[in-house]
Parts: sequence; structure tokens; C-alpha cells
Amino acid sequence: MTTIADRLANAHLRIAQAAQISSRDSEEIKLLAVSKTKPISQILAAYHAGQRLFGENYVQEGELKIIELRPSCPDIEWHFIGPLQSNKTKIIAEHFDWMHTLSREKIAKRLNDQRPEALMPLKVCIQVNISAEQSKSGIPPQELMSLARVINALPRIELRGLMAIPTATDDIAIQRREFAQMKVLFDQLRNVYPSVDTLSMGMSNDLEIAIDAGTTMVRIGTAIFGSRN
Repeated sequence: MTTIADRLANAHLRIAQAAQISSRDSEEIKLLAVSKTKPISQILAAYHAGQRLFGENYVQEGELKIIELRPSCPDIEWHFIGPLQSNKTKIIAEHFDWMHTLSREKIAKRLNDQRPEALMPLKVCIQVNISAEQSKSGIPPQELMSLARVINALPRIELRGLMAIPTATDDIAIQRREFAQMKVLFDQLRNVYPSVDTLSMGMSNDLEIAIDAGTTMVRIGTAIFGSRN
């Protein structure tokens, strides 16, 4: 029976192999373990296997996990990667280290105003709806620079990059095209804002293509923790 430690090691191996094929340094690519719906025991199993970056999709669930684990695991870096309503920004601002799904000026200003002075600025990624699907969150590419300017002017949040969820398809050509479009946007943003260093894209089923396209952070859940509860 494979353990979470085994699956985590395999995920790192996939990243290393994909990086080698793409002539990239695997150290440039971070693994974000997506622990939504998973119990504390499984997060601890990954933690004791060396994992430190964890992603949560649900506000209250993430808050409870952080409160429980922060005293004993203070070096966990908590990333919020789900949709966020404006009435729940305070929880993200007070508890999380990163927020990947920022796509509205109103949310940016609320996160900034609610971020405690005692904490480092909240690191944020702008979510881009690269597939132009109405069912998905994120801004259209042409609005990226406008939102980036707003974020850059806010002192309690820090613009670090972009995040995308491309079309759910087995068509590799579509995957490659959308990942490549994200890399172009990322490079454009990075040329303007020196703090930008994170391109969050690629998951369990497409991480190799994302790495070839230039991602710096892959979000892996199923391949580490198994199917969603």
C-alpha cells in the first residue's frame, strides 16, 4: 500500500523528470500540496515527509486547519486557491500567507485593509481566465495590467504572479496553447513588477505540460492525497 510519503516522493520525481526533459532546473518549480477536504492527519503525514506548502479551497475549512496546525507546524506556508467572496476576505487576510485567486479590485482593497500590521504583506497572484469560460473565475487577459497597478499600490498585499486553471481537456494542443499564453502574460508582468516570480499553473493530470511551458508552482492534490472526499 502506497503512503502519502510515497506519493509525495513520486510527485517530486515527476517534477524532476519533466524539468529535465524541458531543460529546466527542478529547484525553480515548487510543489503546492492541495489539501482541501483532507483531514489534519493526512496534512501531517505530508508535513512529516517534508512538505511545507499547502493549498486550501474553502475559507472556513482552511481557517480551522491553520488554527489547529500553526502552533506545532509554524513553518507551513498556507495558500488559498479557491473562489473568495468579499464577506470572507478577513479570514484570508488574517490567516493565510498567499492568495492565488485575486481577480477583483474590491477584493484586493479589502485584503489590504484587513491584513494585520504584525504580519508580512499577503502574497497574491492574479487569476486569469485564460480559457475564457463563463463558468470560471478570473479576469480576461486584457484587464491584467490594470488590476496589477491597483494591487501594486496597496502596501499590505504583495503582487507575486499569476494563476490559471486552463480548459479541462485531454487535447494536449489546447493545454499547450493556454499554458503558453499564460507564460507570455507572466513575462509581461514580470518585466514591469520586480516582485513577480510565481506562475501558478499545472495540476496532477497536466503538470508535465505546465512545466514545459514555464510554470513555477504546480498544484497537486489527487496524486498526493487520493481522490477528493
